[in-house]
Amino acid sequence: MSKDDHEIEDLQKEVAALLLDHVYAPLLEDQHVRGVLPAPSGRPAVRVALGDRNECDPSRLTAYEIPLGAGDELRTAHDVVALLRAVHTGTHIYPADRVTSVMGMDLYLVDPAHVKEAPFTTDDWASTLLRCLTHPAEGQPEAGLRGFLFKEAGLLRLYMDSDEVPGVIAVDVRPGGALTALLAALPSMLGEEWRTSDAADDPHCRYLVDLTNW
Repeated sequence: MSKDDHEIEDLQKEVAALLLDHVYAPLLEDQHVRGVLPAPSGRPAVRVALGDRNECDPSRLTAYEIPLGAGDELRTAHDVVALLRAVHTGTHIYPADRVTSVMGMDLYLVDPAHVKEAPFTTDDWASTLLRCLTHPAEGQPEAGLRGFLFKEAGLLRLYMDSDEVPGVIAVDVRPGGALTALLAALPSMLGEEWRTSDAADDPHCRYLVDLTNW
């Protein structure tokens, strides 16, 4: 198996893992993920079935095939989610050769060149950050996630601990694009006294670290 084949397999797994969230929480409006399928014959694509929550009747599901390649690069799992939201919103006209069926479901073969990806939402960023904290990458500095709370104005409060700082520390962040840098820096920031303040209204932590403008 080639390196490219392995990368496609890994990306299909990432898409399946990411879309698990939307089995119960809608991907958009009232539409839930009812299936994630690797494209047959080893094609570099993934198929996603959408429908109402708990729907299992194939005739009531709509499947989309999203190509995973983007020129010489691969799309990310988040790119796939953005394309799904875009193609399932509004009216899209598909040529006859891009509409078929599989396992009783209508299947639409998506051409990303004719689709404007839906924007990444604050909840998407927050979900990504929380997932990275609960499943840290190998070599990533360790800081344990003990809890979290969504707050007003798009803020997310993280309840963290680490071997370097005793107790539970609250960290306010604004989920956004520089997640990799934040994840790398977060453990060392828990004990930086000049960043801390008393969290008098929050009994769940020793003190608060404000990283909303970091």
